Amino acid sequence: ALIDSGKAPGWYPRNDHFDIPTVVLGTLIVSVVSILVAGPLGLGAAVYLSEYASPRARRLVKPVLEVLAGVPSVVFGFFALRVLGPGLTRPLFDTTQNTSLLVTGVTIGVLVTPLMASVSEDALRAVPGSLREASTGLGARRSTTVTKVVVPAAVSGIVAALIISVSRAIGETMVAALASGRLGQSPRTWDPRDPGLPMTSAMAQLAQGSDQV
Repeated sequence: ALIDSGKAPGWYPRNDHFDIPTVVLGTLIVSVVSILVAGPLGLGAAVYLSEYASPRARRLVKPVLEVLAGVPSVVFGFFALRVLGPGLTRPLFDTTQNTSLLVTGVTIGVLVTPLMASVSEDALRAVPGSLREASTGLGARRSTTVTKVVVPAAVSGIVAALIISVSRAIGETMVAALASGRLGQSPRTWDPRDPGLPMTSAMAQLAQGSDQV
């Protein structure tokens, strides 16, 4: 159905209104939420696998992360619609909507967590063991060694993992199109709890073509 844009700013292709800040803001909100999810989870998983996990646990957990990284994004989109939407948005914010920028961001965060974890874990394991041994020899506990020695030494690899994850989150199309809640048109919104329109979703909708656009 055609949405009456009125005087409110928004992205309404059928009304010939193309408000770039609407799709840029939607993309930024989704990206920030996804990194807030993927950053701590991915780095925590990487630290566990690199510094705390036993060889057996690592052999079990590492393949699971790699399998999750290969799951098609359409599966995550369906997961957002059927699980995260009813389980996250409705109970927390007392709404009837199953789709929102928040749901999209959380889902993409889960999607990029294996990527963040895998790259960060490689960076942590590349830190020379002599640094760990020197820290332990000075009487530092394992947690202190990890936070004060290993992570700072691997910060360049962790930052690279974060940049890759942000790029993946910004470029994700299928989850954004399914879970953001707007079909090609949306008012401008600053609230992650509202349906919105990330840039990739807007591009996908316009690329489908229409007799009115």
